[in-house]
Amino acid sequence: MASQAASVSEAGSGMSRREFLYYIWGASIALLTLQSVGLLVWFLIPRFREGEFGGQFFVPIDSLPGVNEAPANFPDGRFWLVNLNTEEPNELMYPAPGDNLPIIGVASIYKVCTHLGCIYSWTPTNSRFECPCHGSKYRLDGRRIESPAPRTLDRFKVLAMAEDKTTVLGESTLTDDFWNPLELPEGTAFIGIDTGDRKLGPSQVLLCDFTNSCP
Repeated sequence: MASQAASVSEAGSGMSRREFLYYIWGASIALLTLQSVGLLVWFLIPRFREGEFGGQFFVPIDSLPGVNEAPANFPDGRFWLVNLNTEEPNELMYPAPGDNLPIIGVASIYKVCTHLGCIYSWTPTNSRFECPCHGSKYRLDGRRIESPAPRTLDRFKVLAMAEDKTTVLGESTLTDDFWNPLELPEGTAFIGIDTGDRKLGPSQVLLCDFTNSCP
């Protein structure tokens, strides 16, 4: 009679000792899995520091090239800095058909060719960027001169920073999801380059098409 009462009591409790242990075991496994996934995600999330690619760079205003002069090279950040003004044209930077507005200001250009990802360079003798892999050529602002590059060179966001490197005096604006050059306001001491904020260059008409000089 006593054993029957115990069986009835255990059945009425709704959970046996074995079931309880199963629940504890399952919860422990789930918690361990969540912890492992959390650590993996934390490991995989990029954490970029100032001064390394993917983070922010601060360039003193004195390092900026002159207007329409050869670009300044910043290999650690994988970008060029250019200082543009098509209202003061020369052989490096000049207005072209399709430039609907004057191009004025500072731009930061990604150092990777838009064709197949080669590292291009500035060629002083020809006053343009040239890719050694397949011959793509670009104007000082990164616009395509000759193919096979499918589009203009990509750009990073530019900020005008005060002496304290925290006060933002101005920042790049977007047109068709592409960074415009930034006209630096008075008081700019540093140029901030956000290499984590890259926009793809547009597919503009080749400049050699306008001059009927494409190979």
